[in-house]
Amino acid sequence: MTKINITSEELSQQIVEAIQEKKGEKIKVLDLRHLDHAISDYFVVCEAQSKPQIDAIFDSIDELVKKNLGEDPVRVEGREEANWILVDYFDVVAHIFKPEAREFYKLEDLWSDANITSIK
Repeated sequence: MTKINITSEELSQQIVEAIQEKKGEKIKVLDLRHLDHAISDYFVVCEAQSKPQIDAIFDSIDELVKKNLGEDPVRVEGREEANWILVDYFDVVAHIFKPEAREFYKLEDLWSDANITSIK
């Protein structure tokens, strides 16, 4: 697949669709673009109830973003433990959590000055 010129907003939307395809829960998009200290444009955060579901969401993100946008992640962390998988596309970072890991790290609280959108 040839890489196409996409915006970080388009990438974050594609990640949300990939999460929804595998029934990810409590999806939030944190828009960090207006923050001086932000490390990316967006965080997309969701929950999964089991390791197989976390793996399925990761696979869905990886496959759909590659197929539809021609992008590969710059870095992936946490695949072995699968309590929290981070999928880094540089401008957009997806975080797939088990509920207890999400509660422990509290990304939405750490980045509470972001514009946060809850996805139904």
